[in-house]
Amino acid sequence: MATTQLTTPVPRRAFPLPSLLALATAVFVTALTENLPAGVLPGMSRALGVSESAAGQTVTVYAIGSAVTAIPLTAATAAWSRKRLLLTAMAGFAVANTVTALSANYPLTLAARFLAGVAAGLAWALLAGYARRLVPVESQGRAMAVAMAGVPVALSVGVPVGTFLGRALAWRVPFLAMTALAVAVVGWIAALLPDQPPPGRSPAADHGRPEPDGGVRAALHVPGVAPVLTVTVLFVLAHTILFTYVSPFLDRAGLGGAADSVLLVFGLASLVSVWLTGVHIHRRLRRLTIGGALLVALTAGLLGLWSHSAPLVHLAALLWGLGWGGAPTLLQTAVGDAGGERADAAQAMLVTLWNAAMAGGGVLGGLVLGRLGTGALPWTVLALLLPVLAVTLAARRHGFPATRGRTGSGVAGPQAGV
Repeated sequence: MATTQLTTPVPRRAFPLPSLLALATAVFVTALTENLPAGVLPGMSRALGVSESAAGQTVTVYAIGSAVTAIPLTAATAAWSRKRLLLTAMAGFAVANTVTALSANYPLTLAARFLAGVAAGLAWALLAGYARRLVPVESQGRAMAVAMAGVPVALSVGVPVGTFLGRALAWRVPFLAMTALAVAVVGWIAALLPDQPPPGRSPAADHGRPEPDGGVRAALHVPGVAPVLTVTVLFVLAHTILFTYVSPFLDRAGLGGAADSVLLVFGLASLVSVWLTGVHIHRRLRRLTIGGALLVALTAGLLGLWSHSAPLVHLAALLWGLGWGGAPTLLQTAVGDAGGERADAAQAMLVTLWNAAMAGGGVLGGLVLGRLGTGALPWTVLALLLPVLAVTLAARRHGFPATRGRTGSGVAGPQAGV
């Protein structure tokens, strides 16, 4: 007698928007804490009794804190649950911003900013993977876009608001506001985010031989990881040169009064780019990365040839935002896909190199500015973007494949995110 088997359909998981918004707010805290000193430098320098240039080093030391500690801390905390680690990072931001707001001592302020950078190194190594593992593979791009939206919102909204509060009230007020927001995010994460266990242990660890570098060297040998990291360094270096020195560039071009509107256009276009990336990243990561690099290269060309034309400069800012806004999502997704079971180590390397490239962009841009003048800045950016395009085009099989769906280790996406 034949039997009929009834199969119960697997319920479709609801998109976890509240949890992803908690991650987006954590990203916002991370990005705004990094950039906030730039908007309150005059008041900060007067209160600390140092020059504005010295006060500006609070941004540099933040990047150094992230760059030098991301890999060691990832290795040291490999056995921690991801939720516990993320809560620790957010608590670190609360402490660091409180000390920064209350300090009247320059060395103490630098130490607090270094601590904030350490917290950022932990957070950046976690946030992308956390978002990826909350959803099935076909929704990972959308989840990453929601989480990473905190970056352009911080730059286009957070920094101007923080600058306004610093001028209207006192430079310490925005940092205290960031403390309050970090505390709120701690509660939000504790209440809503599901816990995630530490990533799967490596074969060496299973045989009692833990990897002292957290698997970094092994991750570098995974096909696709090195190309993504190479693109990351060059792309971030190019963007940082342009972003850091856009004000003096516009001043020398006779458009100093347009700096606010140019950055506003850039920020709004970045938000559009984040949305477009979330919609299309699952099937078009390679095309989006190539398109983003081409748009930023076109930006550099426009600024290099027509820097005195306000309409064309604003058009360049629009293209710049469209090309760059989705880059954090694209690059973190690419390195997570490529890293597979080594994704944590790959993400830690990306965080380290990202921050090193930010620091290097400030130094390299300053050298170009001092020796060749502002007119050489766009062409320097264009020269860096040419190898970005070359490496991305060459990494068709691993790193930036034409289609997604499997990671570099052959493990399906959701299991490889953190």
